[in-house]
Amino acid sequence: MTTDVKPPTTRRASAREWIGLAVLALPTLLLGLDNNVLFLALPHLTADLAPSSTELLWMTDIYGFMIAGFLITMGTLGDRIGRRRLLFTGAVAFGLASILTAYATSPEMLIAARAILGIAGATLMPSTLALISNMFADAKQRGTAIAVWMSAFLVGGVAGPIVGGILLEQFWWGSVFLLGVPVMVLLLAAGPVLLPEFRDPQAGKLDLVSVGLSLVAILPAIYGLKELTADGIGLQPVLAIATSVLFAALFVRRQNILAQATTARSQPLVDLTLFRNRSFSAAVGVILLATLIMGGALLFVTQYLQLVEGLTPLRAALWMLPPMAGLLIGNMVAPQLMQRIRPGSVIAASLLVAAAGFLILTQLPSQGGLTVLVTGYTVASLGLGPLAMLGTYLVVGSAPPERAGSASSMSETSGELGIAMGVAVLGSVGTAVYRGQSTDGVTADVPADALEAARDTLASAVAAADHLPDVLATDVLESAREAFTNGLNVIAGVGAAAALAFAVVALSVLRQVPPSGKPTTSDTSETNEGANLA
Repeated sequence: MTTDVKPPTTRRASAREWIGLAVLALPTLLLGLDNNVLFLALPHLTADLAPSSTELLWMTDIYGFMIAGFLITMGTLGDRIGRRRLLFTGAVAFGLASILTAYATSPEMLIAARAILGIAGATLMPSTLALISNMFADAKQRGTAIAVWMSAFLVGGVAGPIVGGILLEQFWWGSVFLLGVPVMVLLLAAGPVLLPEFRDPQAGKLDLVSVGLSLVAILPAIYGLKELTADGIGLQPVLAIATSVLFAALFVRRQNILAQATTARSQPLVDLTLFRNRSFSAAVGVILLATLIMGGALLFVTQYLQLVEGLTPLRAALWMLPPMAGLLIGNMVAPQLMQRIRPGSVIAASLLVAAAGFLILTQLPSQGGLTVLVTGYTVASLGLGPLAMLGTYLVVGSAPPERAGSASSMSETSGELGIAMGVAVLGSVGTAVYRGQSTDGVTADVPADALEAARDTLASAVAAADHLPDVLATDVLESAREAFTNGLNVIAGVGAAAALAFAVVALSVLRQVPPSGKPTTSDTSETNEGANLA
């Protein structure tokens, strides 16, 4: 069935929509799996492909950056050609790219394969959320559906380390990426039967100039950040970041020009008027913050478990269960809290809980720290759990039906960009601390090549120690692990400070948004806030 107009807001979803929601959860589940299994496989990747520290960072965040770069384009494209059609196209591409990633034979090949995987993933995410927006017209049902959809991502995060750990115990690291193939096959088999098609009948052609500007506004910044991380301040990275800022300004200017045009063929790629809604803007910021903190912390937490505590991949995955369960619990209770308490208050309270968890992590020792790590990260995860769901609900509820794909893509762009920025920015902060302290106190008897390796990454230090006498190996490992832990402590402190600051912002900016069970008519200046969020 093809439907060009969103059903009336009084219609409640039937069993068909709820079964369709289960189908839409499949690609979301896969994306959760794919995000976490890479972190778990990093030590194996490092041992097999021997990437440099810069290549290692590219491996971890190129996927998220490519998703972030193409989400807006794909969300708008789905509004035009059909959200179900785009979803199926992306499923095929994602499955094929998963195979290419699994059989990568060099760091460069893996980075390229992960980039392709990210572009394919960008077709999946806005399609699923936009279809949910269309399938669930009732506001309360839509809130529950969004929570279920996001829970699928979190369940993927929970199951990913377990499944990935089992696979890494039995097979090579590439096996973890093959998980995407059966999931996409199931989606392609069930989707045509259960999922309707939705598109905007008034949509104009995709503005390719805007597409190009959006990419050039993001990708040079990524390059500049990477170069700054690897080599410090230099002409090339500064020019790259300046180029990104320039093209971002040109992109915004073109969107404003297209929005003022009168022809249907001149629609902007991004509806910037949505940002006039304070709830929309604040929600996008909250999603960005929550995912930035979580992405940066997760990179170091998973490596701490394996490289500092010396756990196997499976045991490391099991220790990650409490934090992932905290995320899931926080996400699922959010719709109930939102019906009784103002979203701004729920977000602020959640950020305070997250800050408490990160403050615990600042006390993490370099030896015997499993209890502190799991306790702090679980509390932080419990606080971060409601944020993405509430932010997504506010973003989707602020958009008109025909722009659901575009609005969904902006919500997910902030999330994916947050994860990638967390890995890049907070990862760079932690790496800088590590490099500055990794060889402090190491005796002069350690060979120069081992010292150089130890300064690069903790994984390199562990690999170098394997070729040293026991006394020297212990010396190198103790210094490197202490430096790595100090880096994690700093990241946790930054996360706590950011959470506290945004808690104040949320209380201020979102104070007029009522609970979802209590409509308001007092603030008509907020676009669709009374109609869509009540």
